[in-house]
Amino acid sequence: MDLYAAYLGGPLADGRMGEGHEVVLVVAADRRDAEARATAKWQGTPPGHLDALERIVRVDGYDVTLAPSTDPNGTAGDHLEMETFN
Repeated sequence: MDLYAAYLGGPLADGRMGEGHEVVLVVAADRRDAEARATAKWQGTPPGHLDALERIVRVDGYDVTLAPSTDPNGTAGDHLEMETFN
């Protein structure tokens, strides 16, 4: 399994011109699986589409590896847990 970053696009709400975008992260077995998982996460007005997809293997000189969570308070399932700092 690998980590992928996807750039999604889709229609704006009624009365607005252009296209909305969002970035989502997914864990997937391969590119095709990542495309399906990413497009399913589109939160805007349907239909959404995939503008870009990148497998993440290294960030700022650090290798990215994935392992099942060992946090006993963590929740299982298909979701993203993100920590943000201001």
